[in-house]
Amino acid sequence: MQSPWAWVPTLYFAQGIPYFIVNNISVLMFTKMGVPNGEMALFTSLLYLPWAIKPFWSPFIDIIRTKRWWIVTMQLLMSAAFILLTLSIPHPDAETIATGTTSISMFTVTLILFVITAFASATHDIAADGFYMLALKQNEQAAFVGIRSTFYRLASIFGQGVLVAIAGAIELHYQDIPLSWTITLLVTAVLFSIVSLYHVFVMPRPSADRSILSPESSGAQAIFSGFARTFATYFTKPGAALAIAFMLLYRLPEAFLLKMCMPFLVAGKDAGGLELSTAEVGIVYGTIGVIALTVGGILGGLFASRMGLKKSIWWMAACMTLPCLTFVYLATFQPDNLFCIASAIAIEQFGYGFGFTAYMLYMMYFSEGEFKTSHYAICTAFMALSMLIPGMFAGYLQEAVGYTGFFWIVIACCVATVAVTFLADRRIDENYGKKTATENTPKECE
Repeated sequence: MQSPWAWVPTLYFAQGIPYFIVNNISVLMFTKMGVPNGEMALFTSLLYLPWAIKPFWSPFIDIIRTKRWWIVTMQLLMSAAFILLTLSIPHPDAETIATGTTSISMFTVTLILFVITAFASATHDIAADGFYMLALKQNEQAAFVGIRSTFYRLASIFGQGVLVAIAGAIELHYQDIPLSWTITLLVTAVLFSIVSLYHVFVMPRPSADRSILSPESSGAQAIFSGFARTFATYFTKPGAALAIAFMLLYRLPEAFLLKMCMPFLVAGKDAGGLELSTAEVGIVYGTIGVIALTVGGILGGLFASRMGLKKSIWWMAACMTLPCLTFVYLATFQPDNLFCIASAIAIEQFGYGFGFTAYMLYMMYFSEGEFKTSHYAICTAFMALSMLIPGMFAGYLQEAVGYTGFFWIVIACCVATVAVTFLADRRIDENYGKKTATENTPKECE
């Protein structure tokens, strides 16, 4: 059996790259190409859809073929999509870009390839998380959970930091925005293809990684019977309605904020933004912000392992909500000092990383049971839905009230986070998440 060090870091780096390209980099790319905020936010939010509807095919990952097969196949498919993306980037003229009137219809082929990448990435997520639980022993799972999170965040730094900085440097040198994103996506395609080919040969083949159907029960009836049973057991779990409400509303403020953060950073001062260059966004948000996010997540995990989910959830809810005030400050005063901007973003991202730990632990807590892989996939689908729905309207809302008004609305949404935290807190097992509880099987929500 391969050492986990040979494949866990690269697997979760590969898991992060397409997610951040589709859901984050696309936002900045369309904004820099001159697509209006309303259209940009609507269509990039719809790219979340595969993660929101993946419960409809997640059981088949358990039922059909091995999870290793799904991982390798989806990575090769995404490699092909990235190569085609490089060839499909349209080139709107500079005047159209400057006036912010580029039609989203110019990006039809690009959007189709983003959708293909999104579906492949969502499928890859299901298989990768399931493979991680099957290929590693429980003590190894615990030992490498920080490693997988770290390399997923490194993918975020690469995507939102390094790639954005590359795009910014090329844009500055050639004064050609479409060319900058074409070359940036080419770099992505080459790197991701190398990682995918590496996994073809290095990913282990654990004996536990097999279809749950026996050879004699592999017919369509057995497949759909297993599919129905997976959903039935999820939605009939005690506390299912509360869990779904928590997953949809806990991140509501961040769901609005994340969609408009990059457009706010690059928008002109007269439009209420901070007028940063693409390269500065790569440094401030894509690098410093992501490092703060990662540190917040690591410290959140350590805090939760010491205190348990129940005792830490209110601290994490506070960190999820209060730092959003930093964007009200940035929109109100529009500072020019890059250190000041970076500090504000770092505070907000650290709080988000720390607070998000409770969200992830709650999903794991609720997913315990026979269909752990599929149930966790359903939870992550609700997580995606919690970002998709607010994001669809964020751009139009910002256009209606301006950036300062928009960020005050984000603060008002913190009420939803507090409400669902209050309800969820009463149903959480006091021992769940503590180090002393690792020898026991966590209870389901009561």
